[in-house]
Amino acid sequence: MSNKTAAIIGGGVIGGGWAARFLLNGWNVRVYDLADDAERKINEMLDNARGSLPQLADVKMPPEGALSFVADVKSAVENADWIQESVPERIEIKHSVFKEIQNHAPESAVLGSSTSGYKPSVLQQGATRPGQILVAHPFNPVYLLPLVEVVAGAETDPAVVDRACEILTLIGMKPLKVRKEIDAHIADRFLEAVWREGLWLIKDGVATTEEIDDAIRYGFGLRWAQMGLFETYRVAGGEAGMAHFIAQFGPCLQWPWTKLMDVPELTDELVDTIATQSDEQSGMHSIRELERIRDNNLVAIMRGLKQTDWGAGQLLNEHDQRMKDAT
Repeated sequence: MSNKTAAIIGGGVIGGGWAARFLLNGWNVRVYDLADDAERKINEMLDNARGSLPQLADVKMPPEGALSFVADVKSAVENADWIQESVPERIEIKHSVFKEIQNHAPESAVLGSSTSGYKPSVLQQGATRPGQILVAHPFNPVYLLPLVEVVAGAETDPAVVDRACEILTLIGMKPLKVRKEIDAHIADRFLEAVWREGLWLIKDGVATTEEIDDAIRYGFGLRWAQMGLFETYRVAGGEAGMAHFIAQFGPCLQWPWTKLMDVPELTDELVDTIATQSDEQSGMHSIRELERIRDNNLVAIMRGLKQTDWGAGQLLNEHDQRMKDAT
């Protein structure tokens, strides 16, 4: 693993998280980012990652790889095994970056995009080697949360998909192959639906940002963390199972409970209301403090799941075994 190299193109929150994930799993990492403060921000994120990711392992982690910051795309991608694009969500920028990457990258490298919305077939338009490109969409913080949506385009080489899933598994992630291309993939479509409903609840004066967050973190969020949506509902159906649950609660889908087919206009007033409530809820903590609180909470949840060998805990136990076998 120590001879493997990951190139990170775009070192923001997501790109920095990818850098930490690869680095702490023994990969050498090269980062290219135009921002003057990219190195500082990534090193601060690495401090958080070093304090949290090793807590998920019950075996010795591999020696940390070498981290370098480079001045151009060519220096980042030459001889790289994995290239992760995490530049802004503007298709013209991504197309330009892919072109430059493929001018210098080896054909054997996996070229993944962190895009949360674009379909890979759109990313592949005009590419020199479209078969090399796929979506590898992670979740923040990338160095802790294991899910990564792997989406192939019409021209993506199936061997590249297989290699991508193998590499992601080896760095402790859970690759989820998305069966069909769709805007925003799978998970963000759920998040978008919940986000829209939250906007309406605030606009209509039903709840504040903190009350909505409480409904999630003290209730169904904990259930979703270890069983997801459908398994949770199967359990809710009791001994009669999922069919009983659907028969009992399915009709409510026709009731006007939500406004998911509509979204309120993000007026200045609504934006100010949300921002003010969020400041009142969390403004006493810096972003770094909130990240550490989040990280510690995620570690506690996932370590608890390791004890029951369930969900993300089962995945962590399997990764522990792989690291143990490799030593």
